[in-house]
Amino acid sequence: MNNLTLFDLDHTLLPLDSDYEWGQFMSRIGAVDPVEFARRNGEFYAQYQAGTLDPVAYLEFAFGTLARFPRSQLDAWHRQFMDEVIRPAVKPGALALVQKHLDAGDLVAIITATNRFVTAPIAREFGVEHLIAAEPEVDANGDITGAFVGTPPYGAGKVVNIRKWLDARGQSLEGFARSTFYSDSQNDIPLLEAVTHPVATNPNALLGAHAKERGWPILNLFND
Repeated sequence: MNNLTLFDLDHTLLPLDSDYEWGQFMSRIGAVDPVEFARRNGEFYAQYQAGTLDPVAYLEFAFGTLARFPRSQLDAWHRQFMDEVIRPAVKPGALALVQKHLDAGDLVAIITATNRFVTAPIAREFGVEHLIAAEPEVDANGDITGAFVGTPPYGAGKVVNIRKWLDARGQSLEGFARSTFYSDSQNDIPLLEAVTHPVATNPNALLGAHAKERGWPILNLFND
């Protein structure tokens, strides 16, 4: 069986938080009230960094915002977001790391607490077919309803989601001789502990300390 390689997205493959930047972008283009939205978006981002985020409350906020607009409008804005914010931020070292694992024949997936609407085009930018992300409920027309589906892939929820995804493929985490997970955040320690090869990638202070204590490798992708 091939090796399994998993990547977190924000601050791991990207030197930014795509969820937070999407909110900033929506404020800049006038789609949302810039003052109130920036305040709430900033509060949630600070909670995420501190490891105190309530993922359900955050997803209700994020999907509630998306639900105000038809999908065609959201998709047009997202294309602009990719051009203005995401593509200029993508680093060659991150692309090369993903490509190395794809070339080796690994089963590669991105797993992120950020929602699928924001992250699916970014995963495609990295050439990754498999994305496990927070799932918005969509109606028959493809419009986002404001509700979410399943377990938020945040903290221990990432382990739940990976196991569910692999089970649907007839596979298991333990079935891989080598499983690797790259992440920057202490929020991902549950999944880092669950794989055979955890890699603290551009780690924040809390994960960096934990990685040193555990003897995990530390990778800095954004020094170029």
